[in-house]
Amino acid sequence: MKKVMSLLFVLLMSASVLSGCNTLEGAGEDIEQGGEAIQDEAE
Repeated sequence: MKKVMSLLFVLLMSASVLSGCNTLEGAGEDIEQGGEAIQDEAE
């Protein structure tokens, strides 16, 4: 039973980390696009 719970915990943590990476990547792209828009307006 402890093995099953440990495996479940590891799988849930892995899913959380992987989804977090996608979220941060998307946020970084949004920030980059915002910075480019500001730079274009300044020119």
